[in-house]
Amino acid sequence: METELLKRCPIFAGLKEEDLKRIRQIGAPKRLGKKEVLFSDGEEAKGFYVILSGKVKLYKISSDGKEQILHVVSGPDSFAEAALFLEGTYPAFAEALIDSQLLFIPKKEFIQWIEKNPQLSINMIVSLSHYLRRFASLIEELSLKEVSSRVAKYLLDLSTKLSKEGKNPNQIELDLSKTQLAFKLGTISETLSRTLGKMRAKKIIEVKGKRIRILSHDSLKELASGLKVG
Repeated sequence: METELLKRCPIFAGLKEEDLKRIRQIGAPKRLGKKEVLFSDGEEAKGFYVILSGKVKLYKISSDGKEQILHVVSGPDSFAEAALFLEGTYPAFAEALIDSQLLFIPKKEFIQWIEKNPQLSINMIVSLSHYLRRFASLIEELSLKEVSSRVAKYLLDLSTKLSKEGKNPNQIELDLSKTQLAFKLGTISETLSRTLGKMRAKKIIEVKGKRIRILSHDSLKELASGLKVG
C-alpha cells in the first residue's frame, strides 16, 4: 500500500516498482499527532519527509511571535527536500494540523540513491523549482497585494484543485481553520472574517462555516488580480 502512495508522490513520479521498494526500505515510518511539532527552525536536518496521510503546516515565527504559514502539505506529498542541500538545518517549523502518518527519508542514503537514478534527480529539480515559484508568489502577495486579493487567489486555487480532481469547483471547503488561514495569508482572523463578509455582501461568494460557494468566478479573478470589485 505504501509503495502505491509513494508512486503518487510527485518527487517519485515515473520511478520503477523496485526503486519505490528501495525508497520504502531506507525510509522510517513516523506517526505525528495533531499539533505535534516535527522539527523546529534551525534544527539539524537529517532527512526529509513524505506524508502518507494527514496534513502538515510549514511556518516561520517572527521575533515578536507572529506566525506566517509558508505552505500546507497533504498526503501523498513530500516536504523539507531543500534541507538536504542547505547548511544542515531546517529553514522553518513543521507541525501536524491533524494526525498524520509520515515516512522519514534519511539524507545520506537518499543522496546516494539520487546519484544512481537520473529520473529521481530530475524529479528533485522539478520539486525544488515548484517550491521556488510558490515562495516567489507568496512574497509577491504578502508585499504587494491587499488581503482581499490574497483571499480571492486562495479560493481560486482551491477551486482549480477541485476541478482537476473532477469535483464541483464552486463548492469549496476550507482546508484550514480561519485562524490558520489568516496566518497563511499574512493577516488576522478579524480582518479575514471582514473580507469574507464583504465578498459575501457583493454576492461573490456564500459562506457557511468552512464551506464556501463561489457565485462569481469572474469577480474572484478580478479581486485576485488586485482590481477592486463593486
